[in-house]
Amino acid sequence: MASNAGKQTSKIVTKSSAGGSAAAGAGGGPPVIPLASPLMGKKKKPFLGMPAPLGYVPGLGRGATGFTTRSDIGPARDANDPVDDRHAPPGKRTVGDQMKKNQDDDDEDLNDTNYDEFNGYAGSLFSSGPYEKDDEEADAIYAALDKRMDERRKERRELREKEEIEKYRMERPKIQQQFSDLKRKLAEVSEEEWLSIPEVGDARNKRQRNPRHEKLTPVPDSFFSKHLKTGENHTSVDPLQGLGGLNTPYPGSMTPGLMTPGTGELDMRKIGQARNTLMDMRLSQVSDSVSGQTVVDPKGYLTDLNSMIPTYGGDISDIKKARLLLKSVRETNPHHPPAWIASARLEEVTGKLQVARNLIMKGTEMCPKSEDVWLEAARLQPGDTAKAVVAQAVRHLPQSVRIYIRAAELETDIRAKKRVLRKALENVSKSVRLWKAAVELEEPEDARIMLSRAVECCPTSVELWLALARLETYENARRVLNKARENIPTDRHIWITAAKLEEANGNTQMVEKIIDRAITSLRANGVEINREQWIQDAEECDKAGSVATCQAVIRAVIGIGIEEEDRKHTWMEDSDSCVAHGALECARAIYAHSLQVFPSKKSVWLRAAYFEKNHGTRESLEALLQRAVAHCPKAEVLWLMGAKSKWLANDVPAARSILALAFQANPNSEEIWLAAVKLESENNEYERARRLLAKARSSAPTARVFMKSVKLEWVLGNIEAAQELCTEALKHYEDFPKLWMMRGQIEEQCENMDKAREAYNQGLKKCPHSVALWLLLSRLEERVGQLTRARAILEKARLKNPQSPELWLESVRLEYRAGLKNISNTLMAKALQECPNSGILWAEAVFLEARPQRKTKSVDALKKCEHDPHVLLAVAKLFWSERKITKAREWFLRTVKIEPDLGDAWALFYKFELQHGTEEQQEEVRKRCENAEPRHGELWCAESKHVANWQKKTGEILALVASRIKNTF
Repeated sequence: MASNAGKQTSKIVTKSSAGGSAAAGAGGGPPVIPLASPLMGKKKKPFLGMPAPLGYVPGLGRGATGFTTRSDIGPARDANDPVDDRHAPPGKRTVGDQMKKNQDDDDEDLNDTNYDEFNGYAGSLFSSGPYEKDDEEADAIYAALDKRMDERRKERRELREKEEIEKYRMERPKIQQQFSDLKRKLAEVSEEEWLSIPEVGDARNKRQRNPRHEKLTPVPDSFFSKHLKTGENHTSVDPLQGLGGLNTPYPGSMTPGLMTPGTGELDMRKIGQARNTLMDMRLSQVSDSVSGQTVVDPKGYLTDLNSMIPTYGGDISDIKKARLLLKSVRETNPHHPPAWIASARLEEVTGKLQVARNLIMKGTEMCPKSEDVWLEAARLQPGDTAKAVVAQAVRHLPQSVRIYIRAAELETDIRAKKRVLRKALENVSKSVRLWKAAVELEEPEDARIMLSRAVECCPTSVELWLALARLETYENARRVLNKARENIPTDRHIWITAAKLEEANGNTQMVEKIIDRAITSLRANGVEINREQWIQDAEECDKAGSVATCQAVIRAVIGIGIEEEDRKHTWMEDSDSCVAHGALECARAIYAHSLQVFPSKKSVWLRAAYFEKNHGTRESLEALLQRAVAHCPKAEVLWLMGAKSKWLANDVPAARSILALAFQANPNSEEIWLAAVKLESENNEYERARRLLAKARSSAPTARVFMKSVKLEWVLGNIEAAQELCTEALKHYEDFPKLWMMRGQIEEQCENMDKAREAYNQGLKKCPHSVALWLLLSRLEERVGQLTRARAILEKARLKNPQSPELWLESVRLEYRAGLKNISNTLMAKALQECPNSGILWAEAVFLEARPQRKTKSVDALKKCEHDPHVLLAVAKLFWSERKITKAREWFLRTVKIEPDLGDAWALFYKFELQHGTEEQQEEVRKRCENAEPRHGELWCAESKHVANWQKKTGEILALVASRIKNTF
């Protein structure tokens, strides 16, 4: 700049002096000689003769700035003049375009589109400023620093890059490496096997498969010249113009340049360039495949593409808003730790992990006393860096337990973990968490030593005291627990542990005393006895095998905080809760305490008996029932349970003696009479059973006693005696429908259809609301071929018994068996209108539909009868028919769980397991069925009540019913 100023100054001086001399010459006088100045003799100024400072422009202060002539800048050009480059792209073909472009480049783009919230403007704000020596020196220093730091890290960086490449190659091998083992096996392929490999089909089209040799014919020059001339307007000067011009010697000759319409110019150089470009493209395509292997790693390329996909699936505008908001929070309050943590997590979620790390490290600088910021930084950083971060955190926060725990977690070696935790305990010896973490890493002997020190440092930690007591011997453990009680007199766990310790060492008599003293001591120290917490502790003792402690705790706390009128109800709920949690000893202790308080309550004895039956042994059940009948001699069911238990154990004399005692306590009880009859008949003592029934008919005559008498004679084959007893019974109990049914069935068995019909009709006159009688009469008429009469009987029955699903179901089945499927569907629709919540009707409706519609019908059925066992059973059968074995098994299990008394469900489940299950699954179904002892179900009752099967057990009937089931669905 100084040199330019000097030039301009010299020009100014030259021009002014030239002007002056011209003026003098014009006047004709001699040149003017300047007078001597009075200041010339003084000392010279110090700056004279020295170079001008940087940026100095002579005369600028007084406004005498220099000017520029055309000789300085060259010939002037108009803005519309073309530029020198004749092939310039559009937008740069004139001088004005070039000047405008240069001006745009010089100006800084300060638009909003070029502005970023975090980084500011994309370019440098000072790029248009002067680049001076100090800028150059600064850039040189920075470059030297960068080079120096790069050299320092070079070895480590190269090693890390090498490891990363090796790891990357191991995780993402090339396709060539993936198939290397298969290529090796190619060596074993024989020539015959190789030749027998079929040829791959050719996927090319016909033209590609059968290429024809292209015929290239050289085009003569006359062709080009002819076509060039067709585009011309004039190829010679018109002689009529009066200029006497000559004809163009070579009309239409090709001149260099582009071929433009009407000019006839063809640039052969451009054609050559295009040919070279095309050849270059083809060679590039060929070079992409070297001996059949592509040079691009497709797996790595796809991985790179995946890494470019943003992991955050939300709206980008939301991310920008969040960034802006968090940036504002950080700038407003830079010492607010959650702002830094939230910012880092936002970047982490959006996939910018390095930005997140930079932000959180900046946060550690701004908030060095924030535990959360340091932990977040350690979480975001990789292994070794995280360790360095944690070490830095410990220097700032030497009392932070969480940072020490994090430091221990980062260590992979056990010895290093121990070292970190011991160092932590030196600084924070009162932390229970650190002690527990350190003890967990030690061997038992070292752990005991550490725990003895831990309880000195943390005397109020119950967990440390109890852990120490577990590692000590019996005597030392007692001392430890006594010390613990002195230090922490308000904690119940120490007392319970002491009781468990005594029980484990055989001092069961001390357990009760310790628990009682615990309650007294805790109350004295102002501790509220929470009943639920103590019962939970008792359940834990039960699961740990400390039965005596569990029972002592239950006895001590079971009555605390309960009103007298609520005791029975609350205790029964507690026992059910314990059974649900698997704490059987707790439940047994609750029942024992309840029976002591309520010795005459039949319901409590009954629940205790059922508990022992399901979860106890036979001996415990019988002992309980003996006590029960002693306290409740009038409870027939307790006597019967005792007798049945003896009978199931094949101790028939003991069962008889129990029933004899029951007779004494309940002399005219129908249940006990019938139980005695069943006991004798099941053990083939038929005469005894007859005598018992005769006594019962004389002393306690009831309809059931007469019915059992008829049944006994019937099953034993004494038909006449059965008929006589039935006639006698009907004189006394003519409104008992089962007697009429038995009379009709006996006549049917003897093939006396008219007498059977008469018996059913008489029964219906006396019992018109007995659905079973109507069904028997209808089936009798159907069996003898009177279909119309059977239909009429069912219609009459429906009039007498409206909204009876069984009658509707029989009507539908009657039409279906007769082959009238349309009528059966119509009847089913009417039935579902009258009985919309009937499970048996919906179950039948599912299988009346064609196969494609069954699933839809089953969904409708489940909506109407969600918990009906018949509907659940129909769905299970539907899945079975579709061979969906797992789903079918789930629905069968659901059915037998919701209604274990439905024999049909058990039979179908057993049949299903016979076809698709293992022997273990079949045995499990059989055992569960025997325990449930089902009594109901259409298929089940047809077999179990048949006279030929009267002595068969549940398991035998199950197998019999399952064998009768056909997969007709």
